[in-house]
Amino acid sequence: MKPAWDLLKVLSDPTRLRIIMLLKQEELSVAEMQEILDMAQSRISSQLAILRQAEIVSDRREGKKSFYSLTESSAEGEQQLIQAAMEAVQDSEEVVEDRDNLSRVIARRRRKAEEYFNLIAGRLGKNYCPGRSWEGIGHFLLHLVPKIRIADLGAGEGMISQLLARQAEHVYCVDSSPKMVEVGKDLAKKNDLDNLEYILGDIEKVPLKKGSVHLALLSQALHHANHPEKAIMEAHRILKPNGRIVILDLKEHDFEKARDLYADTWLGFGENKLHAWLKKAGFDSVEISVVAKEEREPGFETILATALKQAR
Repeated sequence: MKPAWDLLKVLSDPTRLRIIMLLKQEELSVAEMQEILDMAQSRISSQLAILRQAEIVSDRREGKKSFYSLTESSAEGEQQLIQAAMEAVQDSEEVVEDRDNLSRVIARRRRKAEEYFNLIAGRLGKNYCPGRSWEGIGHFLLHLVPKIRIADLGAGEGMISQLLARQAEHVYCVDSSPKMVEVGKDLAKKNDLDNLEYILGDIEKVPLKKGSVHLALLSQALHHANHPEKAIMEAHRILKPNGRIVILDLKEHDFEKARDLYADTWLGFGENKLHAWLKKAGFDSVEISVVAKEEREPGFETILATALKQAR
């Protein structure tokens, strides 16, 4: 603990005490304190230097700005002295005015944030936003996955399943490519995912028992199937009552080169066709919507379809 008289000397300056009272309420930059106290930047900076040396305040850098906050002393005696000094002047004219000015500065902070989000409202998914990425959002949402059994049909090497398996009870990856299954198994072993099982099989004749999973996924797999409606019927078969199917695929397009470039069997699907297949398979609560559109030609659109297998 610092000698009490040294601390009392620091607290004896009105400007330093006013700064302490402000920082007790909010972390502030020098510019904000300059506005609140109506003082020159040099005067505030010199007082902050003394407070920092006395270990009463600390600072952090954020870009070109420094923000100051009150350091919570571990010594009870120091806390009592600082608290007593603040209580002694809390009703003074200067301190009351400082509180009002602080409120205005904080309100302006909020307005600035509101103005930004009002400006980009409706465009959050279309414009660059620092720190916002689909990869990051995906990892965030994956933590909400409950302990369920999932079938990833036409999984490939299972990028989605590799992530889902970290939360789910068990994930089956079904794919017709022996090489994809081999790669997937190696990845599961490498990442110690014992609940991730790769199975060689056809999504039109899924090698899983009836009513064995809670969730069936078809992510960019349906347009590779010879008979997509059969794959949807198989998904219905392997789902438990109240289980859900989720389909992510291309909306119907006319880019014929996709057959050669990407081995596509179908050039996407119309929303009405998908809806009809899901209903025919026995699904209810069908919802289909376009969730993304590529800017570059040929401007592929992605559709998301979900449906529920009702308990009968």
